[in-house]
Amino acid sequence: MAVELPDNVVMTRLDTLASWCRKNSLWPMPFATACCGIELMATGASRHDLARFGAEVFRFTPRQCDLMIVAGRVVMKMMPVLQRIWQQMHEPKWCISMGACCSSGGVFDTYAVVQGIDRFIPVDMYIPGCPPRPEQLIQAIIDLQDLITDRETTVGTEAEITRREPPKRALSELPILPSSSGAQFRAPPRSS
Repeated sequence: MAVELPDNVVMTRLDTLASWCRKNSLWPMPFATACCGIELMATGASRHDLARFGAEVFRFTPRQCDLMIVAGRVVMKMMPVLQRIWQQMHEPKWCISMGACCSSGGVFDTYAVVQGIDRFIPVDMYIPGCPPRPEQLIQAIIDLQDLITDRETTVGTEAEITRREPPKRALSELPILPSSSGAQFRAPPRSS
């Protein structure tokens, strides 16, 4: 015998509720280093209004964020900073690689520019373009929200989705390279 519930009562599973909360309250951490940063700022401005999609306030402390948006080129000297920020973020956390420079080095095929941040930290979404439009970033956030919902609701089943592709090798297995400031970071070996 089914019990009829009042209209103001909602029944759900706890993991579904947690997934809904996570997807609708992303706290972005901007890591903008070049022209993609201008498009990132435009996305948060009134014309595009990123707040409608649950990623309202950009935070500048990693301990309050769960989404890192890396926008623009990343040079080798900045990689220890990026890795430290990523390690300080609490789980669950996600990363968006915004622009050609961040995803693959773009037109900067030099020893000083990182040829894709996914060699150092895991990336969940890639946004192509030089620089990508604000609409592309909004679409990536919507796609990431779908990914969060899909992953959280299918944990433990055969249809489980992997959150992100792991790096080629774990960070602890990569060689340590000193930077000019004395900080150390791990760089992947060059492929021949």
